[in-house]
Amino acid sequence: TATTRLPGIEYMINTFVTLFWRKRLLTQATERLEDCGFQVICLEAGRWSTERDMHRAMAAALDFPDYYGHNLDALNDCLGDVACYGGYDDAPEGAGLVLVLTDYDRFATACPRTAQVVLDIIADQARKAAVLRRRLICLVQSNDPQIRFEPVGAMPVMWNSDEWADDKRG
Repeated sequence: TATTRLPGIEYMINTFVTLFWRKRLLTQATERLEDCGFQVICLEAGRWSTERDMHRAMAAALDFPDYYGHNLDALNDCLGDVACYGGYDDAPEGAGLVLVLTDYDRFATACPRTAQVVLDIIADQARKAAVLRRRLICLVQSNDPQIRFEPVGAMPVMWNSDEWADDKRG
């Protein structure tokens, strides 16, 4: 099938941003992606109580340049550079980059607009990267099994295939 031929495709077919409630399933997904050669960067979004916290963490984890402006426009620009031109998958075995955001519901509660925009930026940059035959995937873990986001990157934020039904998260 297509999902076995192209590693990570199950997280890119319908959306580039996939929700997880159970941390066990998230761990299994990240381990599978790492086994396929993806570079996985985990960010503890539950520690972000302000937009500034998020910018600091993203800049450090993604090695943004010193001139990074710590605002959403700068995040869009620098993430675009990482997604489309960064060195994360330059090695022949490299499959792409996975951003894992844990406890994202806490950040979404503290900064709802920013949390939505961050996912939108990631999805948009992932789509642009795909055009260049590069892969950027975002896996978002929420402790709130009912959390919802508006569509991002002109695509919906969807639950993973094991938890897509509401009764699978309750």
